[in-house]
Amino acid sequence: MRRRSLLVAGVCALLGLTGAGVAMGASRPVQQAPASAPQLRLHRDVSGLREPGAEPAGVLESVSAGAIERTASRTFTYPGADYVKVHFSRIALEAGDRVVVSDAGGSEQYEYTSKDLGDADNWSMSVSGDRAVVRVRKADDDVFGIRSRLASLGVTVDKVARGQTPAERARSDADRRTARAAAPREESICGRTDETANAACYKSSDPVAYANSKPVARILINGVELCTAWRVGTRNRMLTNHHCFTTTREARNTEVWFNYECARCDGGTTLHPTKVMGDQVLATDEILDYTLFSVRDFNQIQQFGYLEIDDRAPVRGEELYIPQHPRGAPRVITMQDSTEHSGNCAVSNPSYHGYAANTDLSYYCDTDGGSSGSPVISRRTNKVIGLHHFGGCPNSGVRIDRIAAHLRGLA
Repeated sequence: MRRRSLLVAGVCALLGLTGAGVAMGASRPVQQAPASAPQLRLHRDVSGLREPGAEPAGVLESVSAGAIERTASRTFTYPGADYVKVHFSRIALEAGDRVVVSDAGGSEQYEYTSKDLGDADNWSMSVSGDRAVVRVRKADDDVFGIRSRLASLGVTVDKVARGQTPAERARSDADRRTARAAAPREESICGRTDETANAACYKSSDPVAYANSKPVARILINGVELCTAWRVGTRNRMLTNHHCFTTTREARNTEVWFNYECARCDGGTTLHPTKVMGDQVLATDEILDYTLFSVRDFNQIQQFGYLEIDDRAPVRGEELYIPQHPRGAPRVITMQDSTEHSGNCAVSNPSYHGYAANTDLSYYCDTDGGSSGSPVISRRTNKVIGLHHFGGCPNSGVRIDRIAAHLRGLA
């Protein structure tokens, strides 16, 4: 049975994160694909095809007695979690007040007005580590907080989305191993070993591939799910899978992390990622399994560059590489494939069946859950020829020439 991919890359220690604060944009209606785009019929004759989804990544915790007065602060602690993201059920502030959410040391900090939080469904950006500190910064001189208490000013946290603890991740890994032993053909690690490598391993040996991994981002959806996305073209445009999210509301509850990679080839600490929020869904399609969206604070992520589309049919045997964030891990690149005679990732079938006949290209490059939405890049042109979306050995991605026909004028 084919399904989305499932595995882990090298491990890095998670340091304090830095990123841009939240900036809000005006709503626009979702644009549909141009009328001239080819229409495809859903292909129902793929044996065992199962609808993929975003990779589960965290835990949603309810919070009781989460009220925080305008003159106070509160720390939310979840030992062993790698991130904490808070939600507010009540925001009662005066003009000029700011809600401040930071990590334990204050090195990662985000400030919000009431409107900022309202536009984000009252969710903050996540902070790294297992603690989030929430406080209200007053705009006036109510020194003793008497007027704030009389007016019941302040905020209330009612739930928290957090990362898994080491024990929870270990149980999740054990469950995956059990599932793979029972159904080995479902594996998305297609050889005997995982042949992904930390992106830093290619900084010197293949600087072009390393540079082309920089526009690839980890995305955290609704605080508890993961996919991969990448910047396409020079404009404020990102691509991921339709099965990751489909609406502007979901985009605005999606964090987009750039520069999240290990500092060294052998792992170690991570670089400080730059985090922005998704903004608007511009086009989405179920059969071709893509979502095109924009981000807020676009100027913060332009430094990481962009990828170009190779608008043509792929060729059997064409060598590939796939930058990705499997299971939300720091960015890795899959370039080698011991199942190929050349030892390199390559196109196995350029006309593979996805949700419709001949929409995909297949390959045996290693991927994992959370890799959904990764770019499949040709080593010949260093441009994108596929949008990864299925595991199953072969793994497969939607042909980018099919998607490009839908995105004329949008990307």
